[in-house]
Amino acid sequence: MIAIRALATSFLFFTAFEANAAEVIELTQTGCQFLETEGTDHGFKTTKKADCDAINEKTAAARLAKAKVMRLKPGDYVFRVANKNVPYALGFWLRSKDYDWKNPLHKLTKTSVSGGGLATGKSMDYPVTLKPGEYLFSCPLNPTPNYRLVVSD
Repeated sequence: MIAIRALATSFLFFTAFEANAAEVIELTQTGCQFLETEGTDHGFKTTKKADCDAINEKTAAARLAKAKVMRLKPGDYVFRVANKNVPYALGFWLRSKDYDWKNPLHKLTKTSVSGGGLATGKSMDYPVTLKPGEYLFSCPLNPTPNYRLVVSD
């Protein structure tokens, strides 16, 4: 019964997003990066998470300094994330800038949307309501830098 109720709640939640015409934000992941924020495909070759850890250790600070800050208005969004050519499953994590997953209060008071299982050549949707504030997004499975998102009127 609980599983059916959770499924129904999830369906109604997503349907509410569709009814309110949530704006779709498309993001593309390649090895160790999101293309839209960095503006160029660096062509990083990766076969596992450790490859990106090594690449980011050398390049992430300079890449983030040049990366575009995404700016949105408050509202309902669907982040449609695509795995362009990474040969392993990816994910997506969007959260309040000061979100701490270890803090149980943050799970109740802060924004955090995430998921995995994003296979090569596929895309997945992540619905979220964004209020004014600062957010970060990244992929922990294909480690990317923490890109900035600012929501304001």
